Amino acid sequence: MTAASIPARPVAELPLRTRLAIFVRLLAIQGAWNYETLLGNGIGFCMEPALRRLPGGVHSPAFHAALARESRYFNAHPYLASVAVGALARAELDGEPPERIERFRTALAGPLGSVGDRLVWAGWLPFCSLLSLALFGLGASTMTVVLVFLLLYNAGHVALRVWGLNTGWNHGLRVAASLGNPVLRRGPQEIGRLAALATGIAIPLALGRIIGPGRNFMGGVLIAVALGSLLIVRLQGRIEGWRLSLVVLAAFVLISVIR
Repeated sequence: MTAASIPARPVAELPLRTRLAIFVRLLAIQGAWNYETLLGNGIGFCMEPALRRLPGGVHSPAFHAALARESRYFNAHPYLASVAVGALARAELDGEPPERIERFRTALAGPLGSVGDRLVWAGWLPFCSLLSLALFGLGASTMTVVLVFLLLYNAGHVALRVWGLNTGWNHGLRVAASLGNPVLRRGPQEIGRLAALATGIAIPLALGRIIGPGRNFMGGVLIAVALGSLLIVRLQGRIEGWRLSLVVLAAFVLISVIR
């Protein structure tokens, strides 16, 4: 029996043990990243526990065909790739035609890449970084700042992976409608606004802690602010605000270490 000849059948539920195995593998989805297949090997690796449930198990032609198909080239954000893993696993176990699965994989990669980049790299990561910087300005210890950043950032990406896997599995080839979820549709803009607010709060607080009670450093700060304002005007439209915020964050950390 080939993968194409497997009759379509509804799959009601994915066992918890299999879900956990897929989720643990999602944390290492970039472990086999390469320039030829990008995330393709990782997608196949994450889906393998679910593909074992194909008729005939791991020794069947259907299993080998599905695993080879899902390990081909695929490019998406590593966190939102969980949507693809869940949806493709559902499609394979439902016995969808290979041609349809291939078209679906191709169409899914682009949205998962662009939305993930804007939501995580341009939104959540800068926000967590700047919030941690604000804690530094309020006098928090180095360990506290690091722990808050790690806990907050990792809580966000773990929740995103869990949501993506469940959403992909529940909707299968119809998962495209779920990409209109308010978190994905408006999340990048809303988190970007929060990051801008955090920038306005964190930078003065960090400056206050760096400068301390003395005023010898104030002249240099004012000059740096003036030069920074001029730089922002000159770079308007050429650099994204979140990138500039991370540069400023790195500069503050360096200055605090030197002092």
